[in-house]
Amino acid sequence: MENPVHQNKLFLSVGQVISQVRLLLYIVYLDEFGHIGPYLSSTDKSHKTHPVFGLGGVVLPYTEVRKFSTYFYQLKNRLLDYELKNSGIHPAKWEKKGASLYTVTNVTKYRQLRQATFRLLNKVKASGGFIIYVGIEKERRVDGHDSKRLYHSVLREVIKCIDQECEQRDAKFMLILDQQEENVLRGEIVETASVAMFGDDARYRLIEPPVQVESHLYQTVQCADWLCGLFGRLAHYECEPTVKADYKAIHDYFDNCIHQVSTRSGIKKLKSRPTAHNLQKLVDKFSS
Repeated sequence: MENPVHQNKLFLSVGQVISQVRLLLYIVYLDEFGHIGPYLSSTDKSHKTHPVFGLGGVVLPYTEVRKFSTYFYQLKNRLLDYELKNSGIHPAKWEKKGASLYTVTNVTKYRQLRQATFRLLNKVKASGGFIIYVGIEKERRVDGHDSKRLYHSVLREVIKCIDQECEQRDAKFMLILDQQEENVLRGEIVETASVAMFGDDARYRLIEPPVQVESHLYQTVQCADWLCGLFGRLAHYECEPTVKADYKAIHDYFDNCIHQVSTRSGIKKLKSRPTAHNLQKLVDKFSS
């Protein structure tokens, strides 16, 4: 006859193992910041949107995702109660884009927004997660600019950074990306991730190629979008502080806190930028 005490010990040991395994999977929610197209200068007629393109967002232990999603949902509803009520949309499907939320006017005028952002970042850290952002400053040119290549370069880099962090933590991760409208890169994104998983420099910690979802249905992806609203302003200020001098207010409020919660993050800046004279020649060339 089998010993029931022995069975219980076996059951408990398996349960403990499962409990430990649950802590070793991170869910990564990413969105875009900056702009994928060419950039010449802030005064160019056509190519003036942003000098950087990047991906960023929030990384959470999967055991904390449900609680964090609820936290963000409630924080968003309290902070933006007036807009939400006037939208006529169910709160679970309503979203506020980070680019329109984190304007200089909003950040400097509304203390509630600053406090909510600090609480959100603290919640990420308290949940055992972190934030990440990886961006590349673009060459000041139009000829030879390759948006697809840029996207794939950033995606490979962010996968590498997360994989290295998970290697250090002995963890696995999966990626969830915001599905952009008319995303012609969708199949290529999966292909790039697959190559990253199984190529020469295999990223063994990534368990599957990225899943793309509609942000208005995912509070966690909306959180990534909010963070990217900040990352975009901070990256622009970092690369062109005199051009976007008003972004200093956003930098002064949030840069230090973001660095405390972020891991393996940063902007790969150009080693040298065109002189004012050469830049004007570029602008004149493509504006004529």
